[in-house]
Amino acid sequence: MPRLKITEIFYSLQGEGKTAGIPTTFIRLTGCPLRCSYCDTTYAFQGGEMMTVDEVLSVVKRHSTQYVTVTGGEPLAQKTVIDLMVLLLENDLIVSLETSGALSLKNVPENIVKVVDVKTPSSGEEAKNLFDNFNFLSSKDQIKFVIGSQLDYEWSKKILIQYQLNSICDVLFSPVASQLSPRTLADWILQDQLFVRFQIQLHKVLWGDVPGR
Repeated sequence: MPRLKITEIFYSLQGEGKTAGIPTTFIRLTGCPLRCSYCDTTYAFQGGEMMTVDEVLSVVKRHSTQYVTVTGGEPLAQKTVIDLMVLLLENDLIVSLETSGALSLKNVPENIVKVVDVKTPSSGEEAKNLFDNFNFLSSKDQIKFVIGSQLDYEWSKKILIQYQLNSICDVLFSPVASQLSPRTLADWILQDQLFVRFQIQLHKVLWGDVPGR
């Protein structure tokens, strides 16, 4: 039976993207090969508990929602996450994967909603971006830019245009909490008439940086 190292499984409101506000079960895997400067889940870098995919599914089924998000850490760093996602889909769940985009999406099941966090310059991990991953995305997926400065914004705008991301899927621009004013980012987007979805992390507005929320 495939096993994974799990930091936490919890039930909360989706804080980002097209399903923001919808009750969702989150599966947070342990471990990440990146060290982004603005990371808010460093507690998931180490520790965790080994669980079989069936055990994870059993916990997920305790919550009355079809929406499940597989996150981390970096979930694709554990190869058996593919087995987990397949099992979740087989149980008629609506599954999204939150990934850095630094690892290949090639083997991710087609019906998984892929949310790719493109690493901006201020993350310190810009060089890890695999832009070939855009080839594995479709209209149901999402590309996210977490923006901490005007440099990040201009860089993100360049990538948006260079890869014609609006023709692939929804593009999300999000300010780094406590680093860039949400109003400032909103003004930049409107000034440049960018066709992107501005978002603020809803869960942080409600509960702050509390694990498991």
